[in-house]
Amino acid sequence: MRVLGIIPARLGSTRLLNKPLQLLAGEPLVTRVVERVAAYNLVDRLVVATDSPMVVQVVERTGVSAVLTADSHSTGTERVAEVAARPEYRDFDVIVNIQGDEPFLDREALEGSLARVAQGDEVGTAAAPLELDLVKDPARVKVVTDLTGRALYFSRSVIPYRREADDPSEGLYWQHLGIYAYTRASLTRWVSLPPTPAELVERLEQLRALQHGMTIGVTRLSASALPGVDTPDDLKRAEAHWHALVR
Repeated sequence: MRVLGIIPARLGSTRLLNKPLQLLAGEPLVTRVVERVAAYNLVDRLVVATDSPMVVQVVERTGVSAVLTADSHSTGTERVAEVAARPEYRDFDVIVNIQGDEPFLDREALEGSLARVAQGDEVGTAAAPLELDLVKDPARVKVVTDLTGRALYFSRSVIPYRREADDPSEGLYWQHLGIYAYTRASLTRWVSLPPTPAELVERLEQLRALQHGMTIGVTRLSASALPGVDTPDDLKRAEAHWHALVR
């Protein structure tokens, strides 16, 4: 299968102004994500989808293509679908949506998401172990799967709920990572579907696919994931972690 990697990078973030262009260790955040994904050599083509000409200019300096998309999209998947539908990208069988604020994306997450699609799921994604003291954080989206690894529900709430405080918690909580692999047909179907009640109240786009009956296969990572960059504090933590890695 031929894989097209698309990195949505929206400039208009409300929690971190001009997020894709914020510097991480001296380079724009979007550039760090591009470098990370390219180094894994798991996609046949990589492109950034953005609503900003400034982001296009920054990305093209790296040698990676960037596409200016409509500013009317409400989700990253809609932006990805616009790019995937362009004539020059129509011969790719699988499209993978890689968040533009994940400079520490784990190779296992990308490999696993692609593997779930290869195994027959309409959508593939990944989740990492979540520590008990973090499960109440609504920014950390939790996922519960069936015994085959297919998603049953995603939520900002604590799922599953432990009725008794002394019930075991090891291996119980999993944090969803913002990566999606789709077949071309499943991506087209996803964006054709109307929003669902749970999607609208949770503000989680994957619930649209799930509530309409699409299968989402979840690869469980072996270790906790490093957080993405959504806020100024996240950026400070990412900077500290980056320098710790290169020492």
